[in-house]
Amino acid sequence: MPIRTNRGRAAVYRRLWGYPLRSPRHLVGTLVFLAIVITALGIALPKVMGKQATATPSAPGSTSAVTTTSPPPGLAAPVPTTATLPTRLSSPLLTPTSAPPNPEAINVAKQWATAWVNHPAGITNADWLNGMRTLTTDEFLPQMTTVDPANIPATRVTGDPTVKTSFSSSVEVLVPTDGPKLSITVVDTGAGWRVSDYDQAS
Repeated sequence: MPIRTNRGRAAVYRRLWGYPLRSPRHLVGTLVFLAIVITALGIALPKVMGKQATATPSAPGSTSAVTTTSPPPGLAAPVPTTATLPTRLSSPLLTPTSAPPNPEAINVAKQWATAWVNHPAGITNADWLNGMRTLTTDEFLPQMTTVDPANIPATRVTGDPTVKTSFSSSVEVLVPTDGPKLSITVVDTGAGWRVSDYDQAS
């Protein structure tokens, strides 16, 4: 017989809530039942939530779509091809191209060496550098401002320059002096050949 009045429902609810309090046996049985239900939920819920987590995308906001197109009737399905992008190492490295020595580069190296050994006593760096300014690249001039002319161990050029290496855009020239031999690098700047570096060779 269904319960049709609020009073009847309230009586049923009172019976249910009052059941555990009727006796200690009822109370213990209710607690055991609740413990079993809570344990079952604790085991089942993580499994259900884990399945839902694996079904969702790994990165939120990222979508992936796979589209497939069927070929027209009578035509074979296209064969998928993979395109490989060239890596940086796959490109061949450019190496300088050897070329005959440029006479202008050799002449610039000799003039620069002649100005380098010209440092009379008391000359300032600025005056000494003026003799090489038009023969030196703009990038190398700031390094030359740190040189003290009084420390240069040579006073004159003692022989003709010789070419050590020669490329289309740079030439390394050896110039003998009464001190160390100079190894001078001359580069083509587009506006003429200029000295970009030097070293005191043995």
